[in-house]
Amino acid sequence: MMDKKGNFGNIVDFEGLQIKLASPHDILTWSYGEVTKPETINYRTLKPEKDGLFDERIFGPTKDWECYCGKYKRIRYRGIVCDKCGVEVTQSKVRRERMGHIKLSAPVAHVWFFKGSPSKLSLIMDITPKAFENIIYFASYLVTDIDKTGYKKAQDHLKVYFEKRKEERLNIYQNKVTEVEKQYANQKKDMMKKIKNKETRDLTVQELEFRKKQQLTIHSEEFASEESTAKEIYSTISELVNRLKPLTVISEDEYLKLREYNMSSFFKIGMGAECILDIMKIMNLNKVIIDLRKEAQESAGQRKIKATKRLRVIESLKKAEIDPSWMVISILPVIPPDLRPMVQLTGGKFATSDLNDLYRRVINRNNRLKHLIELGAPEIILRNEKRMLQEAVDSLIDASQRPSGRTAGGQVLRSLSDMLRGKQGRFRQNLLGKRVDYSGRSVIVVGPELKLTQCGLPKEMALELFKPFVLRELIMRGLAPNVKSAKNILEGREAQVFDILEEITKNHPILLNRAPTLHKLGIQAFYPILIEGSAIRIHPCVCAGYNADFDGDQMAVHVPLSQFSQTEAKDLMLPSNNLLKPADGTPITIPNKEMALGCYYLTSLPDIAESIPDDKLPAFSNEKEAIVAYQTRKIILRQVIKVIINNKLIKTSAGRVLFNEILPSELRFFNDSVKIATIKSLITRAFDLYSKEEVATIIDKFKDFGFFGATLAGGVSVSLFDNIIIPEKNKMIRQAEEKVSQVEQNFQQGLITNEERKRLQNEIWIDVTEKLADSTWASMSNDNPVKIIINSGGARASKDQLKQLSAVKGLVVDPLGKIVELPTKSNYREGLSIFEYVTSTRGSRKGLTDSALKTADAGYLTRRLIDVAHDAIIRLDDCSTKKGYKISRSDKRQTSLELRVVGRILVEDVTLPKSKKAILKKGE
Repeated sequence: MMDKKGNFGNIVDFEGLQIKLASPHDILTWSYGEVTKPETINYRTLKPEKDGLFDERIFGPTKDWECYCGKYKRIRYRGIVCDKCGVEVTQSKVRRERMGHIKLSAPVAHVWFFKGSPSKLSLIMDITPKAFENIIYFASYLVTDIDKTGYKKAQDHLKVYFEKRKEERLNIYQNKVTEVEKQYANQKKDMMKKIKNKETRDLTVQELEFRKKQQLTIHSEEFASEESTAKEIYSTISELVNRLKPLTVISEDEYLKLREYNMSSFFKIGMGAECILDIMKIMNLNKVIIDLRKEAQESAGQRKIKATKRLRVIESLKKAEIDPSWMVISILPVIPPDLRPMVQLTGGKFATSDLNDLYRRVINRNNRLKHLIELGAPEIILRNEKRMLQEAVDSLIDASQRPSGRTAGGQVLRSLSDMLRGKQGRFRQNLLGKRVDYSGRSVIVVGPELKLTQCGLPKEMALELFKPFVLRELIMRGLAPNVKSAKNILEGREAQVFDILEEITKNHPILLNRAPTLHKLGIQAFYPILIEGSAIRIHPCVCAGYNADFDGDQMAVHVPLSQFSQTEAKDLMLPSNNLLKPADGTPITIPNKEMALGCYYLTSLPDIAESIPDDKLPAFSNEKEAIVAYQTRKIILRQVIKVIINNKLIKTSAGRVLFNEILPSELRFFNDSVKIATIKSLITRAFDLYSKEEVATIIDKFKDFGFFGATLAGGVSVSLFDNIIIPEKNKMIRQAEEKVSQVEQNFQQGLITNEERKRLQNEIWIDVTEKLADSTWASMSNDNPVKIIINSGGARASKDQLKQLSAVKGLVVDPLGKIVELPTKSNYREGLSIFEYVTSTRGSRKGLTDSALKTADAGYLTRRLIDVAHDAIIRLDDCSTKKGYKISRSDKRQTSLELRVVGRILVEDVTLPKSKKAILKKGE
């Protein structure tokens, strides 16, 4: 891409991009010089320090075509290196491209390859990740080499040493026993001379014998204890010596124990990344691959899995021509200074990138280690300094693996990896999540007057979005001589500006996007209608696709600029071309909520309709006559009438006649209550019969009719007293309580088990809850506002909610999903008792927390699914595979069998039981 002189080739002309581990030689070829000082800039002159992190000799000049000292200025000196300050005369943009390097006084392991899972370095060397980490951070030793002759000698020496010590202990013990025997013999002799009384003498002799035994027992126990300890030490050291082989990890204590017994001369050990580098350099990858292949074939279980993992990593390294020793850094690259800038703030202070602090820490520790090595400092001090250098480089590369990089204020510094990864990283935040020109955002409100392909765009927002178009048009029409004058006219908001804006936006689609954009319906195209105010207006039927509501949601507006992008928006992104749900192909852009309620209200019949005799019903010769009668207030919308339609006298209502007026001829005459399911099925049928534009027109007609009906329904206000409580409620609950007490009695007598008791009691309460719910529903008239809302199907209201409001809440579950044995016998209209309130609260709280947690989980799962499937392209409707999965009616799922088989292809013929005739053939 770029050579050492800063000349670019054709950077667009490339076939592929390879990201590969760099060798120390590669890093040196990228580098323009070594950074040896931790300083950044001179705070007096505000110029970069020599050999520092912003040095102009290494990274290039800070001013275009000017060296550090000012001897050479202007472009005519291009390419000349100043003999005074050593800075090349070139453009300052090279400070975004030129790299430096730091020569480390001790090698350090790359944190990506020894931390995390799986740890590549530990796999290559066949050491556990934890033990490998201990080696890197100087907590454990690694055996690098063993002298086999010395090994045998050491074992013999150990045996001889312990045998000799055993003899010494035995001699000491025997001497002590002899000493005691001698001492007590002398005492007994003296006592025999002194005491003449026989009885007194016998007693004294017995006492002496007892004391002698005590003394001998103490010595015997001491000897046994020493012998046991010696055996234990011998066993431990012997086991340790036998365990020693190349690449064995031993702790500090184990090594000191071996040194104590002169057992450290036959093997070599190392610590830190230095010994890892030495081993990596002499590792024969071809030999390791052959051995691993053999092991993978011959072994089984965990050993086979481990060998396969190691083989995969080592073969990949071999194939990519990567030396494993490159995972240990000896030359650390320094990224260009303009990618880690330092900016002066208004108060004279400086804001700097975290990387500068992290690089400074590495340089300081590296220089200190270099100085200590030159001084010949003790090994323990050098070891500590090497560990600190390792930690400093870890913090620079990836602070999340070892969070030690902090400022004086305790703030965690962002490492190189942190700047790339995650939502706030370079890729997702800056490269994929860029801000866009010709865009804006505002709060959304409903626009019931809009057509499906229209949206309301505030005039002020439109002026800003279409500003270049308006300025051009002002100049083209001769209203302004230049851009500056045109801007003045535009800022004056003169009348002709809005006329021009109206013309420009007339057939120019705009894109509306609502975050989160989870599917393609999250961003759609609309033709803007200029409106007053500051809020964007959207068609109520597109809310489902956006998952939008009007409680403060915001939407972003984007303007497609080129003719091609405008055509694409018109052909692919208009709501009329996106009427179906991508998940299952069912209509999603359909009238619901208030619109569905209005349609149902106008087409449903009141309870009184059944009681009116046919001969007393108003009759009309055709539909137009019935509509005229309604318009002249002779009849009302929900009144039952008789109309001749298609040469048949049909019992219907004026509302139904009006509804059929908006339907195309192929879908008429629909003589029933129109619920949300009816609207869905009518739109689905319209898809087969008409074009997308005509279907969009039908949806708009449904919307207008629905709002008209909902207005006439008076908003269908809901009162607490519309939730009727049936008189039999208390009686039914008492009967259930009696049955429950009977079950309890049977349990107390031992006739049933505890599990059976719980099951039977739950069944009783579920049964009585359902009966109460059904009785409550049946007792409500069809004119009850609550019943109208539920029957319309457009609202979120359901029979289950009515059960809780008017009948009983019933059984509730606890946070673990178990049924609480005591049911809630009250409903919300009556109010809950304290105990019922507490039991029901537990489940409600769990519901709220679950929904919050599941949203995040679902989002992350979607992201991972897209990651694994983004390169898959579907080219065929049927791939003709012989594999499939069974769909049966017995599956306990919410969706019906019919919906689950739609859009799928049969793998085998479907035959009826006891018949060989296929009702559906494979491939259908």
